[in-house]
Amino acid sequence: MPKLLNSFKTFFRSEQIGGFILLFCVAISLIIANSPAKDTFINFLNTEIGFAPINYSILAWINDALMAVFFLLVGLEIKRELVEGELSSLKSAALPVIAALGGMLVPALIYTFFNTGKATASGWGIPMATDIAFALAIIAMLGKNVPASLKIFLAALAIVDDLGAILVIAVFYTNQIHFQYLAMAGGILLLLGLMNYFGVKKLVFYLIPGIFLWYFIHHSGIHATIAGVLLAFTIPTNKTAATSPLEKLEHTLTTPVNYLIMPIFALANTNITFQKGMFGALVSPLGLGIVLGLFAGKTIGVTLFSWLAVKLKWANLPSGAGWKHILGLGMLAGIGFTMSIFIALLSFSDVVHVAEAKFAILTASVLSGVVGFVFLKAVKD
Repeated sequence: MPKLLNSFKTFFRSEQIGGFILLFCVAISLIIANSPAKDTFINFLNTEIGFAPINYSILAWINDALMAVFFLLVGLEIKRELVEGELSSLKSAALPVIAALGGMLVPALIYTFFNTGKATASGWGIPMATDIAFALAIIAMLGKNVPASLKIFLAALAIVDDLGAILVIAVFYTNQIHFQYLAMAGGILLLLGLMNYFGVKKLVFYLIPGIFLWYFIHHSGIHATIAGVLLAFTIPTNKTAATSPLEKLEHTLTTPVNYLIMPIFALANTNITFQKGMFGALVSPLGLGIVLGLFAGKTIGVTLFSWLAVKLKWANLPSGAGWKHILGLGMLAGIGFTMSIFIALLSFSDVVHVAEAKFAILTASVLSGVVGFVFLKAVKD
């Protein structure tokens, strides 16, 4: 238990600071996108680097390769929680899992309500995601205003939410499948699984095949970031006090992901050029679906499904937390920034829709963060 608590504290502190760096990069990206340097910046992102057969633009390297490392860390966190953390038993996992399910279904339904039959219908996955870095940064700023158990609950909920978003990307945002590459990726995955089974502990024997796994999945048609999650689930771990290879890799990746990879992603992908009529787009079906989906949908979904789980005696509220805390946490879950933008990039090919979606995500995330913070700050019981 002390090992788990120390691991969580380290992770939480890193996420908190990483959230502030992320916010800074969002601001810089917006400034660049609305300055004379915007075209230079776009041309830089479109510059191709690499060598055959892996010659991609800088933006593609960020979204496909660096984000695969982010998903590797997410996968490691999910596996650790499943083996020895908040998701390791049915009773302890029930509330964050059920709350996350509500926080995904209700926003998707709200978005679908506004966009059914329209060109933007494919974006239903956008409001389903919670940004773990920003959400934890906001709740960290609340300090002792919220019970420590609520912070752990939010982390577990966000991890389950990430898993749901990963599955949505893999199943619904993949176009053409090239089965020969998928078969080769399957072979690599089988090799990794066998190494885990036979007790291979050295991380290098997983990471080198993991690079080939990324390459084959990238060429299979499935989004390359899924390789990170698949690799994570093959990394050995344990329930003992001994530090496992999974924990070593998670510890190694946490700092570069939170301080470098996520800020770079935000810098490259937030670049929204404000234009006349953009605020009006917030009341379009696309804008309403995202803003109401994230802010209202997350709040309603998380709170309602948590209430049902407790009333049906499937789960208990976090220690020291009341329903007002769950309501406020549901608001914070509406901060969907990083993952939502990522899904938006997969959802639309129209640059106008992408820009409108990014602005709606930014608006909803700011609204959710500010209202959630103020609400939880005012909660006395």
